[in-house]
Amino acid sequence: MDHPDKFKDYDSQDEGSSFSDSQTHGAFHSHFMESVQPLIELIDSLRMIGIDKDIDLPSIAVVGDQSSGKSSVLEALSGVALPRGSGIVTRCPLELKLRKLKKGPWSGTISYRDHNETFHDPLMVENLVKEAQNKLAGNTVGICDELISLEISSTDVCDLTLIDLPGITRVPVHGQPDDIGNQIKNLILKYTAKSETIILVVVPCNVDIATTEALRMAQDVDPDGYRTLAILTKPDLIDRGAEREVLNIVHGKVIPLSKGYIIVRCRGQSDINNKIPLSKAMEMENNFFRNHRYFSSLLNDGKASTRCLADNLTKELVDHIKKSLPYLTEQIQTKLLSVQRELKNYEQSPPVEEELMGPFLSDVRALRIKHTIYPS
Repeated sequence: MDHPDKFKDYDSQDEGSSFSDSQTHGAFHSHFMESVQPLIELIDSLRMIGIDKDIDLPSIAVVGDQSSGKSSVLEALSGVALPRGSGIVTRCPLELKLRKLKKGPWSGTISYRDHNETFHDPLMVENLVKEAQNKLAGNTVGICDELISLEISSTDVCDLTLIDLPGITRVPVHGQPDDIGNQIKNLILKYTAKSETIILVVVPCNVDIATTEALRMAQDVDPDGYRTLAILTKPDLIDRGAEREVLNIVHGKVIPLSKGYIIVRCRGQSDINNKIPLSKAMEMENNFFRNHRYFSSLLNDGKASTRCLADNLTKELVDHIKKSLPYLTEQIQTKLLSVQRELKNYEQSPPVEEELMGPFLSDVRALRIKHTIYPS
């Protein structure tokens, strides 16, 4: 049973609890760092063995309209290039598991269906994700709800797990089914409707935020904004004179969200064409906000930059997991008791002899019918 208000007080935290002010390039306080990985890995391990099919697990789902800058944000967080292009680029849910190493070489592992592959070249990520999507969703432009898991271990990332979902589209392109828009919305709702999910909405600064489909969908399942955090992208593309309106959005004066807004400036297509590396792009981002007439205050307040986003997301996820654990434990215990009661109905193991298998199955069927009619 869903409990929509069980995380209502989830956001109550001191404004001074942001880690970004006292960090160098992505380095967490050691006591916080030590508490992060076990909690995130616990949830990941439960998802890996399939518990999420019966029990909703804490997660962060990333949603956005097409061309919202979603891929750029995920690239900046992960430090690797992901598939890009026009149309639907994310065609399967992509679980992006980032694991921070104290030291050691970069490594990645991609898993889907029965495939599991470890590699050590970050430049392989884009092609491997494309290959996985083609195998699951076909070599066309369709989507699939099967999960692709990509784990990245590096000294340059924060401990974080995100689930990237296909970009919202309204008009099908050549080769797509007429209901592709509804397919995508249903897939997004499969994740965002769960009260255990933090909804990360990606919205460009240069559009009317009130009209974006991604934020509207988040409001439908989270009307009070307790689980929604919005990322504003492309601040360098806004019209001159619109800066104060963006500031009003970030400060929650347009559409209030309990988790608030963070503004980022990631690599654009021109940066990619000019082969600007992600590390250089982050340096350019900091300079952009630091020298901006209107947005420099947001950097000081911990409401701007990819680094600030990474730190806040990790803390949000960890706090979310902590608050979920008692309810999660209760659900697991309930399921376990149910299975144990059912197992008591099967005191005798199946016979090895072929001639005895028929009578045995008949007895089992009769026993199940009995317990259906006269439950204990």
